[in-house]
Amino acid sequence: MKHIKFIILLLCSVALWAQKPAEVGVILDNDLYTSPINDQYYTNGIEVFYRYLGTPKNEKVAKKITEFRIGQYMYNPQSVKATELKYHDRPFAGYLFAEAGINTYYTNESVLKTSFQVGVVGRESLAQDLQEQLHKMFGYHPVSGWEYQIKTLLGLQANTFYSTKVFKETYKEKVDFHLQGEVDAGTVWTGVNLGAMARISLNKNELLPMYNSALHNATLTHDKETYKGRRELFLYVNPNINYQIYDATIEGSMFNDDSVVTFPLIPVRFNAEVGVKYGRENWNFSYSFNYQSKELTNNVVTGYYYGSIVIGYLL
Repeated sequence: MKHIKFIILLLCSVALWAQKPAEVGVILDNDLYTSPINDQYYTNGIEVFYRYLGTPKNEKVAKKITEFRIGQYMYNPQSVKATELKYHDRPFAGYLFAEAGINTYYTNESVLKTSFQVGVVGRESLAQDLQEQLHKMFGYHPVSGWEYQIKTLLGLQANTFYSTKVFKETYKEKVDFHLQGEVDAGTVWTGVNLGAMARISLNKNELLPMYNSALHNATLTHDKETYKGRRELFLYVNPNINYQIYDATIEGSMFNDDSVVTFPLIPVRFNAEVGVKYGRENWNFSYSFNYQSKELTNNVVTGYYYGSIVIGYLL
């Protein structure tokens, strides 16, 4: 937590020095946010982000936002007391990374995001250290089995996300619909997601245009006076189909077979996200419930779910 506070303070200092409209915040994922007894598979994630608003040079572009993140993801089998290999229905794995990206918001309410990551999977991700310390701090059962985690590999990732609004004239005030696609390619993950997204207003206000909405992190503006009295509250639903080609946290490195515990993938999965986003003046908050179907092949593994909390502050 000391490191996180230092990073947030550093990002705030950079934003104030740059004198550009910016947002800083944190993303917290954990399966305990959905169930006090659910603690498996994708079990914890933390990201700290900083994004700032640029000036678009194309009349078709409403906003262009540059974004930086650092984060860590943690993966477990069903039990963190997996002293024997027979209890590993998914590998222990951790991923530590830094990310840079550009988000482009068009006047027709389409969104294009591109990002690049560099990171590490394995002991150097510090996932083992964090989980062992957390379990010790909160009096949970001691963790065993990390000695079989996915071995060290360099993470180099590229990601592209695109969203376009559909039924623009029919649904636009209290409800709208979007088609979305995403491609990941790299040494940690390679896959494709296709899905639909519905946004439903939960207050008396009409939905904001996508280039001003918190849905895809577009609330920054050059006129900071507009933050005064700002209100946004909506529900969103995002089912999607994932075709996964490669996942190093399950299969190990594509360049060697050093990892002791690995499994073949189930390539076609169904995923879903349902959440609420709330924005008030300089603050953005959200909570989402995320479900992912079975990711790999064995006789024990199941689908799983986790919760995600996002807190952001507009500087």
